[in-house]
Amino acid sequence: MIVPKGLVMAGVSHPGQVRGENEDCLVTKPNLGIAVIADGMGGHQAGEVASRMAVDLITSHFETPPDAATPPDGNTIARAIQLANTAIFDAANTRPDYQGMGSTVVVALFSGDHLFIGHVGDSRMYRLRNHTLTQLTKDHSVVQELVNRGLFTPEEARQSMAKNLVTRALGTDSVIDVEITDTIAHPGDTFLLCSDGLTDVVSDSQISEILDTAGTNINAAASRLVECANAQGGPDNISVVLAHLGE
Repeated sequence: MIVPKGLVMAGVSHPGQVRGENEDCLVTKPNLGIAVIADGMGGHQAGEVASRMAVDLITSHFETPPDAATPPDGNTIARAIQLANTAIFDAANTRPDYQGMGSTVVVALFSGDHLFIGHVGDSRMYRLRNHTLTQLTKDHSVVQELVNRGLFTPEEARQSMAKNLVTRALGTDSVIDVEITDTIAHPGDTFLLCSDGLTDVVSDSQISEILDTAGTNINAAASRLVECANAQGGPDNISVVLAHLGE
């Protein structure tokens, strides 16, 4: 795998202002070109277990690839996520205290000039390019389905009481449908991975302004995004990862 030169990453996770525990989990591995965010759900501490399992199992799949001669790509992400799904599903069905646990996940893999994205659920990925913010993933959620059918506007979806009802999550079925996106990453691009604790309360325009203002200072931008979510109530756990490609 050829990790792009000048790739830097920063990650911040915070429990928010309401919840006592943080069921989000993230990892950044710029040396591998990998970043992962998982948002857990379930009973007492089970969500935290699910998100940690997702991040650890997916990351380890790239640290010890099955075939080192084959560069990892979107298929590699799909296999890694499926392995994590199987492990979470099995744990949820064999331990009573883990019953009903699950997790969303979004994975970014930088390889050469390609960015491969894999996601399940409503954790998202965005790109800031030339001062323009673009959402690169579509939520697997009830309200997104309504938006897709033209029954909700994006703003109505943001205000809906059902906005956190996901239609896909790791651990809910033995086989999961992973959505894979392949795009080209340009020097100067900044990418954001985040849990819904950010996007539920911070608008795309606010995200764009924070990223644009921070420029290449992604550590400051990551902290500012979390601060903004907390300032607007912080009703959920908040996790962000920023990845920037140097010019």
